[in-house]
Formats: sequence, C-alpha cells, structure tokens
Amino acid sequence: MTPLSGYLLVAALLFAIGLAGALTRRNAILVLIGIELMLNAANLNLIAFWRYGPHPEALTGMMFAIFSIAVAAAEAAVGLGLVIQIHRHAQTTDLDAINRMKG
Repeated sequence: MTPLSGYLLVAALLFAIGLAGALTRRNAILVLIGIELMLNAANLNLIAFWRYGPHPEALTGMMFAIFSIAVAAAEAAVGLGLVIQIHRHAQTTDLDAINRMKG
C-alpha cells in the first residue's frame, strides 16, 4: 500500500505543474487547463487525507471531492464560454492582446 506521503508528493507535483502552466501561458485555454490541474491536485489531497484519516468510513472526503469536481465543471463551463465570446469579439485567445476591459 502506498503511504500518505506518496499521494501528497504526487498532488504537490500536479499542483506545481498546474500553477506553472497557469502563470506562464498566454493562451486562455491553457490557463484554464492549468487551473483544472490545480483543482485535481486539491481533490487528490482531499481523497488521500480522507482515506488515511481516523474515520474513513464517514465518506466526508469523498463528498468534498465530488463537490469540488462539480465546482470545477461549472468553472470550466463558464470559463470556456467566456473564452469563446472573447475569441469571437477579439479574434484571439492571447491574454496579453485582450485589453478591452482595462480602465
């Protein structure tokens, strides 16, 4: 059986990859993918701490993870809708080129 530290290491690596992708990319879709990777890392932590916690029969970690997946799906739908509308208006998904909302 894999110890808790193995799951936490994989989750930290996944979060770091997602954070690097969200901060360094200029394409809006790739930024959304980086955010999804970070949410998946948080879900992995929720499941790992639930499984290795004092009461794994309570299913609290599983419920938190399912709620987080639902929030991530809503975030992806809204974010992709915004990206499609911005692409229709500005003809680009480059975040540096989109300066329409600047004051």
